[in-house]
Amino acid sequence: MCHPTVATAERAGLPQAPQCMLCHEGIKRQSPVIRRLAAHSKENKPLPWVRLYRVPDFVFFSHASHLSAKTACASCHGAVERRDVLAQEAPTNMKFCMDCHRRQGASLACNLCHELGQ
Repeated sequence: MCHPTVATAERAGLPQAPQCMLCHEGIKRQSPVIRRLAAHSKENKPLPWVRLYRVPDFVFFSHASHLSAKTACASCHGAVERRDVLAQEAPTNMKFCMDCHRRQGASLACNLCHELGQ
């Protein structure tokens, strides 16, 4: 529910405050961060998201294909459900990704992540 297009798109998508509040109405509701979230929801204001993970423009990364391969979100994002503040927990470099692909027995083909011949 947190990321509306995670199963269908390259990007996981980010929810708006009312969607966040579906769960956070009862989870950590006294937290100062959740109180700010509730205020955004009540005022119907967009959330000022801060990007934590970025891959270079020449890299293709699909959340949907990783999800369909049964890759746990926590593999890259850590135990988000236990965090008060999120931070980048894994690097977005080629070594990290290749090491993960080797561990999982996934393809190491260059064109899996890079469009060749451009």
